[in-house]
Amino acid sequence: MTDILGYKGKRVIVSGCFSGMGEATAKLLVELGAEVHGFDFKESAVPMASFTQIDLRDPASIEAAVAKVGGKVDALFNCAGLAGGGGFPPLDVMKVNFLGTRHLTEQVVPLMSEGAAIVSIASTGGLGWSRRIPVHMQLLATKGFEAGLAWCEANLDQVAEGYAFSKEAVIVWTQFMGAQLIKKGIRINCSLPSPTQTPMMATFHATSGKAVVDAAAEPLGRYTTPAEQAGPLVLICSDLAGVVNGIVMPVDGGFMGGLATGQVDITKMMSKQPA
Repeated sequence: MTDILGYKGKRVIVSGCFSGMGEATAKLLVELGAEVHGFDFKESAVPMASFTQIDLRDPASIEAAVAKVGGKVDALFNCAGLAGGGGFPPLDVMKVNFLGTRHLTEQVVPLMSEGAAIVSIASTGGLGWSRRIPVHMQLLATKGFEAGLAWCEANLDQVAEGYAFSKEAVIVWTQFMGAQLIKKGIRINCSLPSPTQTPMMATFHATSGKAVVDAAAEPLGRYTTPAEQAGPLVLICSDLAGVVNGIVMPVDGGFMGGLATGQVDITKMMSKQPA
């Protein structure tokens, strides 16, 4: 049982492999013996089988990157993302966090067979998803990148600053596609990280305020590390998690449990004043 996770020799794609959770995920997969193909806007230093520059805002870039990898793909790790809160244009946030992620996934799925798995990084910032399912189902009903973008442009009141809505969309899309892809033997899941010490943290502090971000790090009392987030991503796409499908997995040091049982002060997260 030296390869209990079953990654030796498997071909996997990691988007967002330049830094943060994606970089940590790519490193771990390389250590586990996977053939790792990395995608990112910036070149990664991880010693992968290949690296391809990609812009998730550009569907042609996505299609070219997947065509370059070709062959069979056993797992896809959607780790790329942009921070919200006004740090980036709302539609750019939607393109990277949801529209580009969905388009990348749709390009990779035809390269997958039974036993393959997909995981995407959502966020505890997308916890409002359950209140907007009918709205998100309208977005999910669009076919293709451009149609999805047109919907977002026509519904800027829903998109708002982009981050929360994009992460909600990832959550609803994951649950919807879980019931679709499993018929092909392909699993899809997503994770909900609590605040994590990545290069994006400075943007979160500047746009949302440190006090707001810190409140989402309770009850753990600290930010998680990229490596702590990478482990569950790798586990959920592994052979050990063979029937885990369509789930929204908190990786948050107890935030969700504390929130549900009144042990996390939600009022601290309502402020939008930078600290």
